[in-house]
Amino acid sequence: MDIHPELRALRGDDSPQRDAQEALHQAMAGWRGKPEVAALIDSLTAFANGAALADCPELAALFEAGNGAAPALAADFTAATAEALAAAPLGHVPLRHFTDGVSSTLLLIRTGNVTLSLVAIDGLGLHGKPEPATARFGPNQTWEHVLTGRADAELVECQPSGPRQAELHRKAVSIEPGTVAFRDGEHEARLLHHIDGALVSLRLQRRWEGAGPTREYDLATGALLRQTAGNPRDSRIELMLALLGRMGRKDAAPLMAELARDEGSTALRWQALRECLALDTLAGFQTLCAVAAAPGDALAGPAGALRAQLVEAHPQLQEFAPCPA
Repeated sequence: MDIHPELRALRGDDSPQRDAQEALHQAMAGWRGKPEVAALIDSLTAFANGAALADCPELAALFEAGNGAAPALAADFTAATAEALAAAPLGHVPLRHFTDGVSSTLLLIRTGNVTLSLVAIDGLGLHGKPEPATARFGPNQTWEHVLTGRADAELVECQPSGPRQAELHRKAVSIEPGTVAFRDGEHEARLLHHIDGALVSLRLQRRWEGAGPTREYDLATGALLRQTAGNPRDSRIELMLALLGRMGRKDAAPLMAELARDEGSTALRWQALRECLALDTLAGFQTLCAVAAAPGDALAGPAGALRAQLVEAHPQLQEFAPCPA
């Protein structure tokens, strides 16, 4: 392997790497400190705190059809970043990013539950993937301003028709430079079928805190295939609950029972209830009965059905079930 002399030198002295990274941090801080970017960050903060997009003018301008604010922001950021990398090629841009070889995301600004990102989708990579067979719907709002690229896509509207079934309505849409679109993620999803070259867009997303899970449905049948936590907090808690359960930490059962009776996400509460049952049968079953008997609780029906199944399989549990009267 032929290693570049500059990289080989880092084995003995990593100060050039640290200096380069510091230069990139300073460059990003300088970009954020520009008056127009600072005003945008203030606008984004107001939006994250619940303000309507129309009441955040610097942010709203980015997602107005025919407004050049979005291309100008992307060009300004790209120029500042390219200049910094040219001066410090051993550094990397200190912003969160993701790529799977087809879709790439670079997070420009994040405030609370709101993100502003540059998104690029490679048409050639998309062509090598099978056609979408499912559609996902989650608790978020998305605004998108296409900067470059053309695509054939579909908008899928979701109307739940049962606990594990939905009616999906599909409509073909065309995407081109300047296209501005809004999607309510709980009821709408976009599917990309063909892209000429690469599709690059500026994306604003606001995630609803404490909202329900993200659901994935089969496009052909509308059947619910799977669901996941709708926000990172619930995902972290579910992972911690699973870990405590596998560790056999029975002292965590009261906390699980409390989460199951709480007013949070039904998906998180149900997971806490399951883990509590597995960890401490008595505490879990008593909590299950309490949830089943709670008037107006969205989990009352499923909890009652599970209670009946458990009593049928284990009649000894009946003595711990409260009298229906």
